Formats: sequence, structure tokens, C-alpha cells
Amino acid sequence: MTRFIHDKFAKDYLEELLKDYGEVKASEKVSGEIKEIDVLFTPAKQQSSNIEILGLLGRFAQQPAIIEPYRNPASTDEICDCILKLLEIKALLRREAKANKTKLQDSEIPKLWVLTPTISETRLSSFGTMQKAGWLSGVHFLPNALRTAIVAIHQLPQTPETLWLRLLGRGSVQSQAIIELQALPLDHPYQKATLELVYNLRENLRVNQELEADDRELIMRLEPLYQRDREQAKEEGRQEGRQEGRQNLILRQLNRRIGEIDTSLIERIQGLSLAQLENLGEALLDFSSFADLETWLNQQSI
Repeated sequence: MTRFIHDKFAKDYLEELLKDYGEVKASEKVSGEIKEIDVLFTPAKQQSSNIEILGLLGRFAQQPAIIEPYRNPASTDEICDCILKLLEIKALLRREAKANKTKLQDSEIPKLWVLTPTISETRLSSFGTMQKAGWLSGVHFLPNALRTAIVAIHQLPQTPETLWLRLLGRGSVQSQAIIELQALPLDHPYQKATLELVYNLRENLRVNQELEADDRELIMRLEPLYQRDREQAKEEGRQEGRQEGRQNLILRQLNRRIGEIDTSLIERIQGLSLAQLENLGEALLDFSSFADLETWLNQQSI
């Protein structure tokens, strides 16, 4: 069974995305018959505006949240079990508030977000779900007292706002999200870490003997991306090696020509590109003092 591989990926993935914005507890046990909450999130007191980068997931994380991701379509019993976990957490919070002689505020009670790759209209109707103004299609709310929403990942619009949830989908939905993830700018704060988690998922699936069709398709989809990124990483490593070697050579040449260079000038040289280092290697032949080096460096920042 690969479900446990996907469960671990989902928990690690959500923890990676949310850890900067509050406390994340994965596999949190609750009272009664042994049950585990997949992800229990408590936002930090001072919420960062950067959470908006997570789109719809960031909106979920603006308040205490229980997040229950499913690899296969969530059954009626599984959704009921999730609601039971929420009610047990609420009962625990009420007992703690009573013991502390405080009033439990609604804002302290988590909201439950059940993430399912697909779900039928019949099942949604059986829970009396409704759409709410201001929310994207695919987010189905149960009556207010239950503080629960079912997120049908396959119904979410294909926009940057839903990317981080669509990565937990299946089949073509997840494949498209992976393509969008790979296309993000290299300096995006979550691209590299998320791709590493996705590649780890690929490796774990590859060693499994009983793969479903969706998993085989996922591995095939990831293979060219994985190979390309590995080649890019090797090339960047070679580039960094060449740059570091060139820096060391130029520093030795400068030390011999104009004397030992102070730390501030070394740091400026280390900040030069490989092309600038090549130019400096030629220019330093005409240097006779530190002033010549400083003049050259100042010209690079103009």
C-alpha cells in the first residue's frame, strides 16, 4: 500500500509550509479511542503577512486549524471521524478553560479542513454542505456549529492561490500543480524545499512493488524534472567551484602585488560575479596600491 507514503508526504509538506507561521503538530493524539490528527496548527500571536504567499492554504492558517489530507477520496465514515476529532479537541479546550476559570473564545477553537482529491455531489449533500460568499469553488462548508469545511481539490480553480493545495491532489490535478511549482522563480521561498519533498516522495514510491496507476504516472511525470534539477544542481556546484577557485587565485595575486588585503575588500571581491572576477584578473596587473583596487571595485557598482 502506498497510502502511508503519501500520508507522510502530506504531513511533512504541510509542516514545511506552515512552520514559519505558528506551531505545527503532526500526528497529534486525541483522547478516547486512539486517534491521530494529521496536522494541528496554532498560528503565531504576531501573524506574518508573508502567509499570503500560501494563497488558500494561508487563509486556512490564519486561525487555529485541523488539516486532514486524504490521498484517496474521503469516505463518509472518514469525514465523520475527522469531525469527531474536532469535537474532542473542542471538549479538551473547554475543560482547560474551565480549570483555568476563563471563557473559551470561538477564535481559539480550531476549524477543520478535510482535504480530499475528489468527492461526489451525493456525499457533499449528505453533509449539508454549502458554498460561502468570498470563498473559491471547491470549498464546501458544513453548518456553522460544526466549524468544518470539505475541500474538493479537483474542483479548485487552477490559479496560483490554490497551487499549494492542488499539490495534494491526484492524477492530472497533481501533475499540473507540479509543473506550476517547477516554473516558480528560483528565489521563491517554498519552491526548493517543496520540490525536495516531492522528489523524496518519488524515491519512496519507486521502491514500492504495488504501485497504483496514479503513482506510476506521477513517477514518470517527475523523472525529467528530477533529472533536470539534478543536472542543474551539479552545474551550479561546478560553477561555484570555479568561482571560488578564481577568487582564491585573484586574492593570492593581489596579496603578492599590493600587499595583504583587509577583510572589507575581501568581502567585496567575494561578491563579484565570475565575469567580474575574470576582468579583475586582467586589471590587477596594472595595480600598484590598495587605492587602485578600491577604485576598480567602486566602478563595478556604478
